Amino acid sequence: MALLTACGGSDSRSGEGTTSGKAADKLLPAYVASTVAKPDLPSKNGSSAGFTSKVDLAALQASVPKKLGTGAPLKIMSPLWGTPPKDGCAYYKAVDAAAGTNVTWQNQDGNTYAQKLGAVLASSSIPDMVVVPSWILVSNKLPSAVNAKFMDLGPYLAGDRVKKYPNLAAIPSDSWRMSIFGGALRGIPMPSAPASFIMPYYRKDIFDRKGYSVPKSADEFLSWAKDATSAKAKVYACGDMSWVSGSIFGAAPGWNIDADGKLRYGIERPEYLEALEWTRKLFDAGVVHPDDKARTGDAGQRFTAGQILVFNSDSSAWYTKTAEQAHANPDFRIEAMDIFGADGGNPTLYASAPATIWSMIRKGASKATVENALAAADFAAAPYGTKERMLVDYGVEGTHYTVKNGVPVKTDQGNSEVINAWTMLAAPAPYFAHPDFPEIARKQAEWQQRMGAFMKKTSTYGMNIVEPTRYASLSSQFEQLQIDYVRGNKKLSDVQAAISTWRSSGGDKLRDWYKELLDKNGSGN
Repeated sequence: MALLTACGGSDSRSGEGTTSGKAADKLLPAYVASTVAKPDLPSKNGSSAGFTSKVDLAALQASVPKKLGTGAPLKIMSPLWGTPPKDGCAYYKAVDAAAGTNVTWQNQDGNTYAQKLGAVLASSSIPDMVVVPSWILVSNKLPSAVNAKFMDLGPYLAGDRVKKYPNLAAIPSDSWRMSIFGGALRGIPMPSAPASFIMPYYRKDIFDRKGYSVPKSADEFLSWAKDATSAKAKVYACGDMSWVSGSIFGAAPGWNIDADGKLRYGIERPEYLEALEWTRKLFDAGVVHPDDKARTGDAGQRFTAGQILVFNSDSSAWYTKTAEQAHANPDFRIEAMDIFGADGGNPTLYASAPATIWSMIRKGASKATVENALAAADFAAAPYGTKERMLVDYGVEGTHYTVKNGVPVKTDQGNSEVINAWTMLAAPAPYFAHPDFPEIARKQAEWQQRMGAFMKKTSTYGMNIVEPTRYASLSSQFEQLQIDYVRGNKKLSDVQAAISTWRSSGGDKLRDWYKELLDKNGSGN
């Protein structure tokens, strides 16, 4: 749940701690911004950039003039959501030919990737390149395995060495800083925009038809939700609001030095309990859909069906829901509410981590393997408006997409082959671009710009931190406890008791550990 945020990463021989400040700066690749395509909406307040103009597909440039790969074989393991393309499919062949690579994909079901990754890291047989998401590192206690199994990429990428790979050089430095594990640069990041907050989406078409005003405070939301809910008509105001309630109440995630100079963990702050209590009020008022209460089905589908009028998701839902409903329901309109402060004032928001997914190269890989893996990552990180980006995202014209009114439209073969394998290896600086719905890209970027104006960084921002293993399960009970409390199955006293137990069972000692870490490394804000 978004109210709690954990950190993963490492430093030192024990694998504990972090690397930041000047020590980290020495490990980072030089930053050289891409100049291939200029966004219509440049990044502002930590937002993604936005591209809203039509791209001249016939005039696309290459971001790297020559192939960087030498054709050496390369095995890559990556999570994939959906049905994996067949080996040797036209899409894989085309990207390999353009990048100079020879990839054998070991795509694994994204829903069960944690188990697969854990098993692979525990074995002696590791693919040449492996995609590692942060949420799996944290929940499966894998940071020490990362240090043991993946190589230091500093000799290939640190400082000016990265300039051999121009697209990797254009990845923001904060994202590279998050890629330091065990005192070495081990990860190639997929950058995230700091203003990547979970969005509270609403059905603008239904709001307009019903004459609803968009709520601007916690009390207004509850009042509107009661009016908008009709159990008889099977229409409910919202799904589970836990993912944004922390933002509404200004709950700082993780460890942070507060205004009074004291270091606290997220669960120790009054805003944490306030966010939980408000979320519970929504459940108690009967305005949350019964399936959200039971945690069954898909809230996104309930939203498009008009069974709930507000649901929470990441920025991608704005486009995917618009595209999905364009023909099935032409009146469908999705918008994101600006996050309001609980009292109706400005919100206090906390920056998202600048990277949460990395690709890593196994220790012991040959120089040829490493260079081909980096060539693949550089190709995957090509910026918007380039030949490489077009190929990665759409495949081959005539095979995987056709052009209608200057806009690429995927064919059935494109939809079955051009899915999220190559895009997991690396990514350019964050951006929004939807040639078929450019207005959505504008709205996404502008929403992040507005919300980014209220953004703060926590004291551990941008640090990849590995906590001592003795504290690994300290916070594990809280996710289920939060789920139970907001649904009325636990009392507030149960949550307060758990916080007291957390402190006495090691939380206070962990605080001392973090104090020492921040004294040594400096604060991320």
